[in-house]
Amino acid sequence: MNITELLTNLQARHDAATTQAGELRGQIKHLTATLTETEAHLADLDTTRKVIVERTRPENTPAPPETATAYQAIVGTFNQHPAQAFRVRELHDLLGMPTDDPALNVTRSRLGRLTRQGFLTQPRRGRYQKRT
Repeated sequence: MNITELLTNLQARHDAATTQAGELRGQIKHLTATLTETEAHLADLDTTRKVIVERTRPENTPAPPETATAYQAIVGTFNQHPAQAFRVRELHDLLGMPTDDPALNVTRSRLGRLTRQGFLTQPRRGRYQKRT
């Protein structure tokens, strides 16, 4: 193989990798948008459920105590342990949440959002801690 063939082969590989990277970026953008829409839909469903429960409850019956949302539970845990850095699985174990991969991925997304909002920091990869 001469140098021209080698350079041509390398350019073809580079072009293929560039195309694949562009396709992957597109998929990430699509999945991020879909996740945002789904989380908004979940919030709407939760609000709808609360309104229906409130409207259908007999007048003399007291309202059921409000359960903590997942975000409230997560933030509450970090408030109770401000110096501790948690892995997602450790947080799930502490909160008694399921530890299957889909549930862990949802929590990773929530922790990422809390990090971007400034409530948490990420002192090491895969670990989250309350911002001090």
